[in-house]
Amino acid sequence: MLIIGIAGTTLSAEERDWLQHPAVAGVILFKRNFASRGQVAELAAALREAAPRPQLLCVDQEGGRVQRFVEGFTKLPALAPFGALHGRDPGAALRLAQEHAWLMASEIRAIGLDLSFAPVVDLGRGNLAIGDRAFHPDPQVVAAFTRAYVQGMHAAGMAATLKHFPGHGSVREDTHFDAAIDPRPLEVLEREDLVPFAAGIEAGAEAVMLAHVTYPAVAPEPAGYSPFWLKDVLRGRMGFRGVAFSDDIGMAAAESAGGVKARIDAHLDAGCDVVLVCAPALVPDSLRAMEGRGPGNMAALVGLMGRGALGWQGLLADARRPAIQQALSGPEFTA
Repeated sequence: MLIIGIAGTTLSAEERDWLQHPAVAGVILFKRNFASRGQVAELAAALREAAPRPQLLCVDQEGGRVQRFVEGFTKLPALAPFGALHGRDPGAALRLAQEHAWLMASEIRAIGLDLSFAPVVDLGRGNLAIGDRAFHPDPQVVAAFTRAYVQGMHAAGMAATLKHFPGHGSVREDTHFDAAIDPRPLEVLEREDLVPFAAGIEAGAEAVMLAHVTYPAVAPEPAGYSPFWLKDVLRGRMGFRGVAFSDDIGMAAAESAGGVKARIDAHLDAGCDVVLVCAPALVPDSLRAMEGRGPGNMAALVGLMGRGALGWQGLLADARRPAIQQALSGPEFTA
């Protein structure tokens, strides 16, 4: 199945046609799709109305520099300041991270979307793409934050997506632009980068997003289309039974698999449940690539669709929102 990107703030006729394709399971929205809170809520409703089956509507609303919807939403801090606070007051840091998760997820749910791809549970060890999106460099600290964040998202009625499996934080390269090679053996990764993922799976996270990073001491392919990482490690050793998403196949590091069809085939054949095609220019080729493949497991995606109360007015009536906004406006988060 595919999660696709669209070009603008309204649906074009071509995009409405894309939604009719049986391989399209949902849409991911970006800043290019956002003009206002009201507009994006209308777009979400239009996407659902245009499709003949339930659609999983997604966004990356992490906070900090990765916050797609800004005007009309809480300006969320990045995750790194929580890690800094943890050194002074671990209890307060974990509580505030859980409240950050609840607030982020509640706002996204209130406009009619299902899923924000969060939390980032990569280690904060200098990766150019991750940076302050990570909580901390220590695996045990990140594991504690992962449990808290998953709990906060669940309290808002949103499924949690752990990313980027098996760990994107310990290499420097940004896979949007370059291949990334992590030479460490599996034993080291199990002691370090995999620790937060294990904690998140134990906490009930429903989804995982794969990294486009290659770990040649473990498997020859990037993790996103590695049968060993997906089947032997994630499903086998770690017992994960949720939904496995690829990262965006338009990223430079995904090109190692070949053209669009080869990338999609590689990810699905390795065990990914859903492939992200974020660039609208790649969608037509992606739909053609899906011809002849059997149906995906839509029931698994339905399980990720939003649970709990909807509507912005209901959120405004919740006294938790202004209290959390106030708590997240301190100098440790706004510096």
